[in-house]
Amino acid sequence: MMEPQVAGVAVPDTKIAAMATELVRDTTSELIYNHSRRVYWFGSLQGLNRGLSFDPELLYVSAMFHDVGLGTPFRGSGRRFEVDSADEARRFLRDHGLPDDSVRRVWTAIALHTTPGIPEFMEPEVALLTAGVEYDVLGIGYNDIRPEDRAAITAMHPRPDFKRRILKAFTDGIAPRPETTFGNVKADVLQHFVPGFTRGDFVDTIQNSLWPE
Repeated sequence: MMEPQVAGVAVPDTKIAAMATELVRDTTSELIYNHSRRVYWFGSLQGLNRGLSFDPELLYVSAMFHDVGLGTPFRGSGRRFEVDSADEARRFLRDHGLPDDSVRRVWTAIALHTTPGIPEFMEPEVALLTAGVEYDVLGIGYNDIRPEDRAAITAMHPRPDFKRRILKAFTDGIAPRPETTFGNVKADVLQHFVPGFTRGDFVDTIQNSLWPE
């Protein structure tokens, strides 16, 4: 089936992209699937706005896999969900013979997509995955994309009650491993939605370390 275009951007017509679509569609929720697809389009359009040259296939795989680590199979890993997501993407790409540099870019893009202030200075695929996530989840740069393009993307992949539902998905995916939120934005999620959660404190960690001075 031919993928639709929005503002000249379409999902890459490649075997890798098709397999990524099928895998994520079949193994994640409708919420995560639609969010991931929107992230690809929003990230791509931000790339065009910024004049960046990027590999659409690598950006697409990054977008499709970036939240798979929130799923039930990973909740006992004890690792950040971003790392679980990145490792799944790396396994997928290695299984299909992509070169090491491509795999590295995708892994890095996913692992850093919730770490603001760093991805924007890295390779375009890394920068644009974060840009797409920030656009869809946080509304950062909301007016950078034309209303008609934004409407076309959300018509393809709707976001009903998205704010509440994505926060619940974050909470469900991270609450079993609260220690992984130390020093990152997901601590805010657990503080809002998990009674009794106490966020890690960097200063306390230093002052209470085993060092005498």
